[in-house]
Amino acid sequence: MDQRPTYICIDQIWKRSLLFERIIPLFDPLDCGEAFRLLSPKEQLYAHYLSRAAWYGGLVVLLQTSPESPTIYVLLQKIFRKQPPAQLEAVATAAGLSSEEYQAFLVYAAGLYANMGNYKSFGDTKFIPNLPKEKFKALVWESQAYKENPGEIETLWNSCSHFLYSLEDKQKQLGLGNKGITTYFSGNCCLEDAELAQKFLDSKNLSAYNTRLFKKESDGKRCYEVRLAAAVKKGEAETPCSMFEFEDASFSVQRGDYAFLMEKVSQNLEKAKAYAANENQAKMLEEYIRSFTYGSVDAHKEGSRFWIKDKGPIVESYIGFIESYRDPFGSRGEFEGFVAVVNKAMSARFAQLVSSAEVLLPELPWPTAFEKDRFLKPDFTSLDVLTFAGSGIPAGINIPNYDDIRQTEGFKNVSLGNVLAVAYATQKEKLTFLDEKDKDLYIKWKGPSFEVQDDKGKFNFDQAEVRNPETGELVSLWYKGSETWDSKFSTIASSYEECRAECVGLYLCLNKQVLSIFGHEGEEAEEVIYVNWLNMVRAGLLGLEFYTPESKSWRQAHMQARFVILRVLLEAGEGLVTLSEITGADGRPDALITLDRSKIHTVGKSAIQKFLCKLQVHKSTADVEGGRALYEGYSAVTSDGSHNFLQFRETVLLRKEARKMFVQANTQIKGEAVELEEYESSAAGLVQSFIQRFPEDAEEVEAQLLELASRDATCWC
Repeated sequence: MDQRPTYICIDQIWKRSLLFERIIPLFDPLDCGEAFRLLSPKEQLYAHYLSRAAWYGGLVVLLQTSPESPTIYVLLQKIFRKQPPAQLEAVATAAGLSSEEYQAFLVYAAGLYANMGNYKSFGDTKFIPNLPKEKFKALVWESQAYKENPGEIETLWNSCSHFLYSLEDKQKQLGLGNKGITTYFSGNCCLEDAELAQKFLDSKNLSAYNTRLFKKESDGKRCYEVRLAAAVKKGEAETPCSMFEFEDASFSVQRGDYAFLMEKVSQNLEKAKAYAANENQAKMLEEYIRSFTYGSVDAHKEGSRFWIKDKGPIVESYIGFIESYRDPFGSRGEFEGFVAVVNKAMSARFAQLVSSAEVLLPELPWPTAFEKDRFLKPDFTSLDVLTFAGSGIPAGINIPNYDDIRQTEGFKNVSLGNVLAVAYATQKEKLTFLDEKDKDLYIKWKGPSFEVQDDKGKFNFDQAEVRNPETGELVSLWYKGSETWDSKFSTIASSYEECRAECVGLYLCLNKQVLSIFGHEGEEAEEVIYVNWLNMVRAGLLGLEFYTPESKSWRQAHMQARFVILRVLLEAGEGLVTLSEITGADGRPDALITLDRSKIHTVGKSAIQKFLCKLQVHKSTADVEGGRALYEGYSAVTSDGSHNFLQFRETVLLRKEARKMFVQANTQIKGEAVELEEYESSAAGLVQSFIQRFPEDAEEVEAQLLELASRDATCWC
């Protein structure tokens, strides 16, 4: 019989196996103090206003995550603005909370802020407070915010308290239709609606990146509203906003989604423009402003072109509807914005790698006809992040995601150095599933191996000349009209591309020239290769945490990709990778994964070579059927065959570790100078950073968030 707990902690999800472990979240500072203070006053002002734009835009993610996320956010903000964490502790005691329960309350709030919603950014599962609902309510009722405005606070509580704790099947994870919660689509949409909408958008040459889809029925006819994120709702603009008939359905394209927030983003980008270092930055910001004002993805593309031309800036940034991981259909972008300062020493190494690319690219395992005639060298830099607004912070980024720009004009690789410094700091006793002799090597070389691994390439082909290297026949499939990689491969596109990129990194790290660029030669180089491959197979095992057996679906693109690679390397056989079920020192189920380093350059290289070629061919030729069959085959998690992956999943869940939450600084103008405000590495510190994030207009921002949320409240039923 199924049993459901009353509450779970921030990094737990409801699981049928009832494997519940108390996991203490980890908080770390995103240290950028030294880098920021080395900026000139003009550069600091530029960074400040870009950060303001990012933070306002980041609030969009609340509206993109779940119907209740904006309300929970506003409730917490109102409580903490009246009484910061240190003051609220005495209130919690008076309300009958233990110190552990108050800490659980802070951890929940910190998780809500860090993920910009009540679903985890990495894994898309819901998290709920690790204290009873009546204790949470008691604290709210005892707060100064409630005493000053009891009606307002009670309304907020009544609006979100049920969903704050609910673990009904559909609400446990993000998904489309009956598979989960999404606010990219109205609640009555299913996969068929998403596919039809994509066909419509393609027919009008419209991108889905900055859209949401709402469905209604009128006299038995399907009526869809495609809503574009824009500050203005009406007016002259290049994006066609009108009514259209398409395949027995009507489509209304409208601007004005997130209007208030898009206006705040544009206002701050306008202020940043006054401190731009060059014409490319100024024109980039002009186009971004046009994009967020009128809902034009074409304008954002134009801004991205200027961004690519802005080589090696001291202050780097990117902002917009970027990654499509959390759209269940894989086409709509989640808002994010980052501002960072260049790490010149590491960037020099990456620049050397890029300079060697034309020599290294022929090493990749597909015919040269599958590459472009002219390689477009990307700008590859290492950055220390000042601001990263969105649902989570990655260790690296390869952008823009627009295929047409990447193919003809280039892209940038961005490695986030201060994120890596924290994320890759590992304690030996917390390293799961590795042999003891591998743990010290893993800790020593994990960071350097990531620098070598982070390598992504995108190539085009001439369909009139290229022969499929798998069959020897001329290709018969290709992208047509306005079709793109995302629109064609949709639900598997993100993970498939992450897998292809990871395979390129594994394959090229075997090249001595790549390793020497990063100062690794001889025995040291072999250690880096070993740990890089070991890290990948271990990550593939850890990825099972993000698979849901009930729906047979993956909740995280990167982890699915790493599991696929693990499957490929296990399939290679000859003892390259072994995965065993064992009993841990604590008497509980455990696992052990090993890698035979003597076979990496032979068995391992051959396996990745063949698999990578297949991935590239399916992608380049728009072979969705073949690509999906290949990728979904390796993504399958079953109890059949030589490895019971469903059982391994239970072991992974039993021994999982909490992901780190980053505490970010704020910038503020005092007099004529920009000051950096930093916070302690704790749940209270993360909460405090958000209390002070919108000092000028917090109440207006909160009111607008509630209005935006309530406007569509009936659409999610």
